Amino acid sequence: MLASLNDEKCELEMTPMIDVTFLLLIFFMCTLKFKILEGKLGAYLPKDVGVNPQDAEPVEKVDIRIDVKNAGNKMVEEYDKAAGKVVVRPFTAEDAAAKRRFVYDSTRVVRYGIGPKKTNDIAEVVKALKAYRKRDPEKKATIDPRTGVTNADVILVLDAAIDAGYEDITFKGSFEK
Repeated sequence: MLASLNDEKCELEMTPMIDVTFLLLIFFMCTLKFKILEGKLGAYLPKDVGVNPQDAEPVEKVDIRIDVKNAGNKMVEEYDKAAGKVVVRPFTAEDAAAKRRFVYDSTRVVRYGIGPKKTNDIAEVVKALKAYRKRDPEKKATIDPRTGVTNADVILVLDAAIDAGYEDITFKGSFEK
């Protein structure tokens, strides 16, 4: 009896394995959901370069330049439990190593330039932008941050431009001195 078992050929049936493989493939193809791009930003690409170059009409823009005239001192705000209040102290190398957040003190001076007009007050920026917008409602705005400008400075100007009614606001690239 042992001899007869060893003499038989043992073959593996491939047809059911192939059927199961194709069924799994069809199942995964039918249930696959493509992820929708979140936070996709529309970009205005230049039309004067590429395969079909066209003559682009120059667009008049209000240039809003942001410069830092005095960087000020970095300060750290901490809550002192013993005193029960917020204490402000200078930013140190240890704070930088610990990646602590900092604020600038009142000596920081940011200058805004709207065309030929220059000011240190964001309220005057809003007034000047509204005046430009009243003269030409189709005009677009460009924010030009320079070296040393923080994101908070740019957001203040962006908010001012939006308050003035500008809808098409662009940003200039980095500026190296």
